[in-house]
Amino acid sequence: MNPDQLQNIEAERQALLGQLNAAEAALRTGLLTQGFGSNARAHMERAHAHIQEACICINEGKPIRTVPQLVDDLNRVQRAMDAARRQRSQHI
Repeated sequence: MNPDQLQNIEAERQALLGQLNAAEAALRTGLLTQGFGSNARAHMERAHAHIQEACICINEGKPIRTVPQLVDDLNRVQRAMDAARRQRSQHI
């Protein structure tokens, strides 16, 4: 690749990272908003996790989890949190 092509690729990468950072900031703000229910929050949390994975991939150029792997990991974490919450409520 010539230097102009590399410069264009880097400019596109930086633009995409800027868009992902803006989306992440909007999601963080949305997560602080009350009154939309747990389903909306769950979707925003998942979207936030996906954006973070994309940023890692773009910034570091490393292989990352596939979408199904990420979803599976997030589901496992959610089940563990739900189980801990149930145990805590049973001991109160």
